[in-house]
Amino acid sequence: MKKAFLIMIFFCSVASQAQELKLVPQISVSGEGEIKAVPDQVFISIAVETKGTNATDVKKQNDATIEKVLQFITKFKVPKSDVQTQSISLNPQYDYEKKKRNYNATQTIEILLKNISQYDALMEGLVDAGINRINSVEFKTSKLTEYQSEARKLAMKEAKSKAEDYVSVLGQKVGKAITITDNTQNYYPQPMYAMKTMMMDQGETPRETLAIGEINITATVNVSFLLE
Repeated sequence: MKKAFLIMIFFCSVASQAQELKLVPQISVSGEGEIKAVPDQVFISIAVETKGTNATDVKKQNDATIEKVLQFITKFKVPKSDVQTQSISLNPQYDYEKKKRNYNATQTIEILLKNISQYDALMEGLVDAGINRINSVEFKTSKLTEYQSEARKLAMKEAKSKAEDYVSVLGQKVGKAITITDNTQNYYPQPMYAMKTMMMDQGETPRETLAIGEINITATVNVSFLLE
């Protein structure tokens, strides 16, 4: 009987505490911080695609072109750590109308160019070396971690300011933060460029083909504050 009585007291106490927690005055708000940065790096994905009727010949031709591309990249003094072969493929393709089997060899190379002002010269040389496909061009900043930290701080400041606006008309004050949830999603624009924009007509000076613009680095948080 005594044991049952103690168990009842325990559950009553837990229920009472749970009720008190639910009644703690608090406010939940979201905040967003944004930093605009001019990119100082560019990530480029390029490819060499070769087609033909003989698998061995197609692969050899593709390898030969890739060798020229890599030689040019080396002469351009891009560090080896910033160049990587991303994929290699050799696929059969059957032409049902001509009843003929063809082969398609593709190699993709990814380059991180840390001097964005060299972009046009690099792309011109890559085209001359034999690339025939540009998969993507992605703008980056070498100060991403620093800018993300600044954006997070701005997001927290906005959240607190928003909470203060809400409770100011109630005669209350914003207290300590009890929960913080980071909802940040990184985004980079990835414009696609047609091959013709990388070419130069004979006798013309190099053209600028890259609109750098700005990167928007954002941070989004949800914060719950106690009310005093």
